[in-house]
Amino acid sequence: MDNVTHSLIGAALGQAGLKRRTGLAMPALIIGANLPDLDASCFLWLDGTEHLGFRRGITHGPPAMLLLPLVLAGLLWGYDRWQTRRGTRPEGRLPVSFAWLYILSLIGCISHPLFDWFNNYGIRLLEPFSSRWFYGDTLFIIDIWVLAMLGLGVWQSRRRERDGAERPARPARAALIALAGYVGLNMVLSQVSADLARMREPYPATVVSQPVPLAFWRREILWRSGDRHGAYDWSLFGGAKAVDVQGRPTNMADPRITAWAKGNAGAEAFLFWSRMPLAEVGPKGILLTDQRFAQSPARSGFTVTLKPKP
Repeated sequence: MDNVTHSLIGAALGQAGLKRRTGLAMPALIIGANLPDLDASCFLWLDGTEHLGFRRGITHGPPAMLLLPLVLAGLLWGYDRWQTRRGTRPEGRLPVSFAWLYILSLIGCISHPLFDWFNNYGIRLLEPFSSRWFYGDTLFIIDIWVLAMLGLGVWQSRRRERDGAERPARPARAALIALAGYVGLNMVLSQVSADLARMREPYPATVVSQPVPLAFWRREILWRSGDRHGAYDWSLFGGAKAVDVQGRPTNMADPRITAWAKGNAGAEAFLFWSRMPLAEVGPKGILLTDQRFAQSPARSGFTVTLKPKP
């Protein structure tokens, strides 16, 4: 998910009551919820599509989930001690517990791969023990309804605190409960629509029910059958629309793809990451893209061109 969503998840957890466990609880939750995206720094030193083979891997796996919270808790604990020595520690801050800082940092960090898994980009949850990609196909990567629920819950909770109202945590807790229900509903919609697609001509071997922006009740159905692929829209209220049972060739059987991709760091990273690769053969080479992002405005970030080796 986007980092605003990750931050709001950490903030909502804090406002729901966890921030009362220790001083600096909110930084532990919010920073922790974003910390696995340290791998985003790869954009600074990897060219083209090379980052696709690195992102959402090592910093999202089990060792990172244990070590990153430990580092964060240590930094926050040290920051509190540093402020105490300088005499700049805020008087209203709760006593700081290293154990609670670690627990809250851990909760924040774990929330990150969980919500990354919910979209269709993919995440290697078991890295470095396994490089298998996992896909939740549940939420669009920037879900306006999730942002609205969490944003409203955090805002109302903080407002009640400022006004001295009773039970200020209630709006944040309600937002988290609503979020859980929303995620569950979208899981069901994705699963049901994918199952229906498998039972419909051309009876594809592979189906991805892909969330779309805003309209959570709709899905873009992507299918693969042999060397052909296709896509159509599905809605909770209208069912499947304009199903093309013939599809189009993927062109991935072209032997030149393997030969030309070998030794090409960008192409190898793309093929490692790609879930539904497609090839477009042209006079200047072979353009590789992924069916999930073939119609996306961000399509150019998920393509690589193969050319004959000199």
